[in-house]
Amino acid sequence: MSEDKWLDWAMELQSIAQSGLFYCKDNYDIERFERIREISAEMISGQTKVPYEKVYHLFCNEIGYQTPKLDTRAAIFKENKILLVEENNGTWSLPGGWVDLFESIKSNTEKEVREEAGLEVEAKKIIAVQDRDKHNLPRYAYGICKVFVLCDIIGGAFKENIETLGFSFFTLDELPELAAEKNTVEQIEMCFQAFQAEQWDTIFD
Repeated sequence: MSEDKWLDWAMELQSIAQSGLFYCKDNYDIERFERIREISAEMISGQTKVPYEKVYHLFCNEIGYQTPKLDTRAAIFKENKILLVEENNGTWSLPGGWVDLFESIKSNTEKEVREEAGLEVEAKKIIAVQDRDKHNLPRYAYGICKVFVLCDIIGGAFKENIETLGFSFFTLDELPELAAEKNTVEQIEMCFQAFQAEQWDTIFD
């Protein structure tokens, strides 16, 4: 049995409970679904040692049918080097983040670059759409689709912000310590391949 099977069970329980709470009208069943949701959070808390209240807030705060979250990551190149932003903990990542309400993949990618790197870019091409669980660690207690987008720089300059300390451009063989939960060496290499290809077919899981 996989060591992470317990997480699969907890995620499935949470999904069943969330759908049940949204569609169910019977008060007794609502009470049962609430308890199922609590059990799923207790499972996560017990295995990870993260306080139950924090797990419940992160894991059980949505309503309606459960779907994966969307995360966009911008691949920006200059002189055959890729742009990475420095996180507050000293690791590095492609600029990006959750797709906000009222934003599209394109507009969210451009917005995240503007917020984290101060640059104005134009999102040009989707490199890949990946199931995060298949590529990044640690596993999260909810599904995530990661969208990697090739972008062109239009202008701008770095501005102080609360998310990043700065940015720099790197060749593939001089990458700094990456924020592996956001992007791996393999994912950065994939972006280089897309940038260098005359024709690129979007990769998807």
